[in-house]
Amino acid sequence: MDDLWYSEYHTPNVRFSLKVNTQLHYEKSNYQEISIFDSPEFGRFLTLDGIMMLTERDEFIYHEMITHTAMAVNPDVKNVLVIGAGDGGVLRELSKYSGIETMDVVEIDERVVAVCKEYLPKTACGFEDPRVRLHFQDGLKFVRRAENAYDLIIVDSTDPFGPGEVLFTKEFYGNCYNALTEKGILINQHESPFYNEDAKAMKSAHRRIAHAFPISCVYQAHIPTYPSGHWLFGFASKALHPLNDLKADVWKKVGIATRYYNTNLHVGAFALPTYVKEMLENE
Repeated sequence: MDDLWYSEYHTPNVRFSLKVNTQLHYEKSNYQEISIFDSPEFGRFLTLDGIMMLTERDEFIYHEMITHTAMAVNPDVKNVLVIGAGDGGVLRELSKYSGIETMDVVEIDERVVAVCKEYLPKTACGFEDPRVRLHFQDGLKFVRRAENAYDLIIVDSTDPFGPGEVLFTKEFYGNCYNALTEKGILINQHESPFYNEDAKAMKSAHRRIAHAFPISCVYQAHIPTYPSGHWLFGFASKALHPLNDLKADVWKKVGIATRYYNTNLHVGAFALPTYVKEMLENE
């Protein structure tokens, strides 16, 4: 029997492949194709429309960096809106903060949550927190109705095509601004700067966020299974700066257990390579 491999094209000329033990699940929901595979190196992993979303082996990097960066700047966050995050990993990290009062989660595809609960319990455990309120609807429409309601919005979206496309628009970021409180923070997954198509999406998102927010910064993490392994996140706020307002000592006292994020790394993550800085400055 030939080896079974999962392959994803990162560009027309670059392919990323993982050896697979078996495909555990496949379905076509109303929105997308959902698959779960099991691999010897990265454990179980989720793909949507053939694009890898997370693996058990390296998901902690993504989920810690998209969550704790904001919480270390404003440890007093009470009300959080999470858009996307159907795997539950962001909620798992947020649930470590006892001061958070509500976590509204807006995921367009109910089936993603159901599949992750069945096959990816290490991330989907985040849905068990009683502070979580699940809304199965369009993120753009949901945030349009909110005003001065959230201290933190985390946009854990898919790539900027298909169901996730509306979460990269000028209208969406403007609505996020209105939905945030005076010291509110917006965190979004910001794509990769390395390959041309990914870099286009990254630059476009940065331009639109910078248009909506007075403070708009970009930071990085290294995630092996994402295109090029070099991934960016956006930090935008009405009033708080990710470095000037970092409350490292306060965050350390909370005693959050992490495997990737720490406050020294927080500072370093905003020091970007020259080619990335130039791309962002040109926007």
